Amino acid sequence: MKPLTLYLLTFFVCHTAFSQIDRTFGKVDKQELLMKDCDFENKASALVLFDMGEFYCDIRPWNTDNERHVRIKIFNDKGLDRANVHIRYYSLDHDEAVKDITAQTYNLDASGNIVITKLDKKTIFDKKINKRYSEVVFTLPEVKAGSVIEYKYNVQGSENSSWYFQKSIPVLYSEYKLDFPVALEMQCVPNCILPYQSKRSNKANRDIQTFSMEKVPSLNDEAFISCDEDYLQRVEARMIAVDLPGIPRQSLIKTWPEIIKNLMEDEDFGTQLKKNIPRTDDLELALKSISSPYRKMTTIHDYVRNNMKWNEYDNIWALEGVKSAWKDKKGTSGEINLILVNLLKDAGLNARPVLISTREHGRVNTFMPTTRQFNKVLAYVEIDKHVYVLDATEKYTPSTLIPLDALAGEGLVIEKPESFEWGWRTLWDEGEVYENTVLLIAEVDANGIMKGNVNVSSFNHARVERAKKLAEGKEPFIKAFYTSANPDLKIDSVHFENEKVDSLPLRQNIDFTETLNASGDYKYFSVNMFSGLEKNPFVSDNRFSDIFFGYDQQINIIGNITIPENFTFEELPKNIKMMMPDTGIVFTRMAGISENTLQVRITVDFKKPIYGVDEYELFKEFYKKMFNLLNEQFVIRKKS
Repeated sequence: MKPLTLYLLTFFVCHTAFSQIDRTFGKVDKQELLMKDCDFENKASALVLFDMGEFYCDIRPWNTDNERHVRIKIFNDKGLDRANVHIRYYSLDHDEAVKDITAQTYNLDASGNIVITKLDKKTIFDKKINKRYSEVVFTLPEVKAGSVIEYKYNVQGSENSSWYFQKSIPVLYSEYKLDFPVALEMQCVPNCILPYQSKRSNKANRDIQTFSMEKVPSLNDEAFISCDEDYLQRVEARMIAVDLPGIPRQSLIKTWPEIIKNLMEDEDFGTQLKKNIPRTDDLELALKSISSPYRKMTTIHDYVRNNMKWNEYDNIWALEGVKSAWKDKKGTSGEINLILVNLLKDAGLNARPVLISTREHGRVNTFMPTTRQFNKVLAYVEIDKHVYVLDATEKYTPSTLIPLDALAGEGLVIEKPESFEWGWRTLWDEGEVYENTVLLIAEVDANGIMKGNVNVSSFNHARVERAKKLAEGKEPFIKAFYTSANPDLKIDSVHFENEKVDSLPLRQNIDFTETLNASGDYKYFSVNMFSGLEKNPFVSDNRFSDIFFGYDQQINIIGNITIPENFTFEELPKNIKMMMPDTGIVFTRMAGISENTLQVRITVDFKKPIYGVDEYELFKEFYKKMFNLLNEQFVIRKKS
């Protein structure tokens, strides 16, 4: 094909959505390769042309197959990572296996002919992640902007029968079929707010259910989302029971007490809690003179988190054993926190493991008993009716704070089922308010230069957030919290207090200079420069996810700004109090003038950790008004 002809063909087809794509493996049409963008999401780096899955199950003998067939169009270099495929599976006792991998890449040569490059089977790697999980990894060859990639595989033995229609890139067509004997009871629940199609048929004593979606937009990176997977369009399916004629119905769903009993007997969990971990000489000496249970707890917590190195891997298991991890002074979060529970119990404290799903891992469904929902174990300690939740892999969160990964979530406390001390706990403490208080004192000279000092005190999780960033260095800290939102701000010096004392607020003492905006004789300034609320992240018209802060918040700004004697304030913004109808957020501003000094106090109270997506329209409008007030300019001019 001559270049001009190829160009004209590209022009006519590049904006077409191909709803009638041949989904036979290898049957790629040239039009798919000529696509230049996605017609329903034109900034996409890649497009899933189709994603087809089929869950097939037999009872006699028991057998399950999860087949998948995917084809993706790569639009630009940002989409090249789609060629890196990771298939994770449960490999303990060979429960699951990945089979029948076929993959190839399609490109056009200079003459417009389709060139197929097959995946070399020698480049497929089966990598062990840990004792329980492995993953198959491969990279499709010769992938570049404009390529189409295609692959299919089968996970045998998998009982994971849920399906995600939505991804971080748009999907033109997604279909999931479940094919199982009528004697197998399946529960299929679509979790979709976008339109989907479903159909059901019965053939040869088998139940066949099919779910599909078309033109599924990507889930955009929304501010303060808890976890993408919580909001992706999906169908959740699980096997309930087997009901064969003449045989009592057999439930396939375990109860939480059964799950816990198995955990307590598991060599990678419950058995590890019975191990005798020898105290080191320095820990023994530190505990020797302590009688207070609270001080024992904090001493052990501090010792473990300061002496154990986390390998950045989260799980609930001690796969290498707590004794081995203690000896090596490093391990997974499971190993480190089971060591912590072990040492706390050995010190006579009421400590138990608590299983959580971290914020990035997603919400736990308390009605679906399985350990696979959890990705972390923490220590749950009760002292004088007060609960402490400890994570020894978290270096900046003190014993008094529930770790942010767990806060406002549900945790499953593990104890022998017959004790009735196991169960679900909401991990929440009313006193854990994310708080920043800003005390600003500044002077404006006749040339419109503001010079001043600000003291920012960060409490609780605000302190944790800033202490983590400070550990990276002063410059990243200054950029993250001051200058990125205020590019005209010049930081002259910064001094910190309580950097190493996590029980006290992190104090930031800042000297700064800023040139005020001016128009003729008028000059303008704002007092909202250090609060962390300089830019509004909620400006999108629509939103898929709840707004998950994860904590209550309070932001205080106290400002004293002195202007030259030959200047005056043009108009003082009004005192105002504004709140959402359910009082979920309360904004207050008080301002006054004493001689030539402006005194202003602004308080923003967030009284909920989570604001539902159904509240978004109201929330967005409130936030818009609040940010207009936060950033409202104070105007000064020369006296006549």
